This record gives sequence, C-alpha cells and structure tokens, in this order.
Amino acid sequence: MFSSNPFAELSASISPDIMQTYVIVMVILVIGGTLIDVIHKKSAKYFFQAAEKSKKSQTRNISGGEKTSIAVKTAVNEVMLSSEFCNARRRIAHLLGMYGFVMFLITTIILIFSYPTSATPAPALVTGLWHIGALMVAVGGYWFWFFIRVDVAAEGNVWYKIMRADLFILTLLATTTFALVWSYLQMNAGGLWTQIILALFIVSSTTLFGTVLWSKFAHMFFKPAAAFQKRVQEADGSRANLPAPADKPAQFGLGIKREPARHY
Repeated sequence: MFSSNPFAELSASISPDIMQTYVIVMVILVIGGTLIDVIHKKSAKYFFQAAEKSKKSQTRNISGGEKTSIAVKTAVNEVMLSSEFCNARRRIAHLLGMYGFVMFLITTIILIFSYPTSATPAPALVTGLWHIGALMVAVGGYWFWFFIRVDVAAEGNVWYKIMRADLFILTLLATTTFALVWSYLQMNAGGLWTQIILALFIVSSTTLFGTVLWSKFAHMFFKPAAAFQKRVQEADGSRANLPAPADKPAQFGLGIKREPARHY
C-alpha cells in the first residue's frame, strides 16, 4: 500500500490534466480566500497600525542583524517546534498534524504533476511519504479531537459539539482519512466502494481548500508573522504597548495548589 501511487491508478479513468487543473484551482482558492480574509477582517491593517503605534513606546532600536536573528528564532521555536504550546501532548499532536499535512500536500503535488500515470512510476520514497503524511495528520488530529480538544474540554462541553472553528480540523481529518482508505481499497478491492471513498475524498479536500475564508486554515500564515512581531516588540522594549511586568508579581490563590492547565 505505502509503495502505491493512487493517482497513477486514477489516471486510467480521470485525465492527469484534470487532476493537475484541480490542484491549481485549489491553490487559487487558498490564496484568494486568504487575501479576502485579510481584507474582510482588516487584520493586515490592524497589524501594521499596531506595529507603528508600538514604535512610539520602544526603548531601543534593533538592527537588521538582530531582526534576522529574531526571525530565525521565530521560525525554529514558534513555527518548527510549536513552542507556544506548553502542554507536551498538545504540542506533539499539533506537530504531527502540521508536519503530516505539509508532507501530504507536497507529495500530492509531486505525484500528480511528476508521476501522474503508471508509465512514470513514482519513487517508493514519495509514495511512502504521502501515506505517512496522511497517517500523521490522522493520528495527531484524532488525538486532538477526542482527548485534548481545547475549546470544548476547557468549557465543559461534549466532544461532539461542533462549531465553525472546527471546520478546518474536521475537513483536514476527513481528507487524509478518505485518502488512506481510498488508497487501500484501490490496491485491494476496487469496485463501487473505491469510487464512493474517492468521491468523499474529493468533496472533503475541496471543502478544506475552498473554505479558507470561514475556517482556521489561514492561521498557518498569520501566526508566524504575529509571533515575529511579538518578539520584535519584546526586543525593542515597546511590549505591544503593555506595561512592563513587575519584578516580584503578587501571589494569588491563598496558597491553594491548583490543577495546572491541561491544554496549552
């Protein structure tokens, strides 16, 4: 299964040109949805206004080299290691989903554009990474959904209460799950069920990439920029126009030992 290229098998019934056009359309939908989201929510305008405002309260100027160092630290800590999550389980689940999705996405593009038919066999490494990427998303996503989902567990709600904020994770899980099932059925069974799962795979992936405006898909573009700006403001002393922390913050809770946060 891990060595098979499901798109090559699919080319017998669907032209590679159609598959490639579909990928291009999905890319356009993601870019367009992200740009509309930025314009609609005025997030870019707010981001730059806040940056300009913070310059008035900065206590030191930082050099270009220091900004480069901050950018590298942001890329390593906040992006590559997801350091914003203090809870180890939450961080691992996020990293599995993030790296799995990137792996799944890149290998999908490679398989469809470079190895679209059986006449051009795909390397086992590429097909293996496609399956592993989908599996990583499934493991991290289902772990998050059933055991450490922040928005419902912290508020005492049941796991099956679905909100619009869940659209991204649910469509991502559906896409990778149907991809794995489709690949397995194509290798071992074929027939009607394979076509049904393929249709569900297409519907879920179209929903994933076509609903950027309403889902949390675009957060992967915004969060690195916000994390970088936060580090810059800490370095130049502006601290996002917030007061500096006290040297000895007051102790609250009357000495009561409380349960630590489980989800962040």
